[in-house]
Amino acid sequence: MIELKDVSKVYPNGVKGLEDINLTINEGEFVAIVGLSGAGKSTLLRSINRLVDISSGDIKINNQSITSASGKSLRLMRRDIGMIFQSFNLVKRSSVLRNVLSGRVAYNNTFRTIFNLFPQKDVNLALKALERVNILEKAYTRSSELSGGQQQRVSIARTLAQEAKVILADEPTASLDPVTTKQVMDDLKKINKEDNVTVVINLHFVDLAKEYSTRIIGLRAGKVVFDGPAKDATDEVFQEIYGRSLKDDELLGDEIE
Repeated sequence: MIELKDVSKVYPNGVKGLEDINLTINEGEFVAIVGLSGAGKSTLLRSINRLVDISSGDIKINNQSITSASGKSLRLMRRDIGMIFQSFNLVKRSSVLRNVLSGRVAYNNTFRTIFNLFPQKDVNLALKALERVNILEKAYTRSSELSGGQQQRVSIARTLAQEAKVILADEPTASLDPVTTKQVMDDLKKINKEDNVTVVINLHFVDLAKEYSTRIIGLRAGKVVFDGPAKDATDEVFQEIYGRSLKDDELLGDEIE
């Protein structure tokens, strides 16, 4: 369970990224965060694993504050939180398998990870993760040789190898074509259902949010303006989130992100 209590973020230039956010995300939910570019989606997502430090309030993961955690405690909390980035965040010169094994770094000592001496059980876990996202045959391929969709599935496999209990995905399909987008979203939904992994995902395509999520959180200017089941997210709700009718934006292009 993820709890955000009175969370605010003010950047050094005075811009408010988040303002008085109060949310509880339960285990096993598939939550989509939507809103205009600059609404605070990425700030909210990255505050959950402390990639962004909040200015006030508290964030708890399973009743333990990640806001005040440090050292080993923080590392152990982050071990349970997988992160998927829009830009894939892979080491392009390394093999697919090596990138997936990076999800096991927090389980091994520094010597093992520096010299790529992962135990066989970790290798087997990484190979199984690649099999689950249907790219096992690419295990020994250099990551730079993969398509964008394949690279994103490597990122998903990395969170599986990490045995993450929570997956945070920041616009994971923004640079992908529609067919590949469906493959990536299907993988995330499958992991959510089969493994009961909590998924919190930033999306700029409303149709994806409605199709895949069980819950939608709408942000506007750093504030929550909607929080409810995906089925309750009507055109009127999205008009409140985006400040205009979505009928004026046929496919939600670059302006709505």
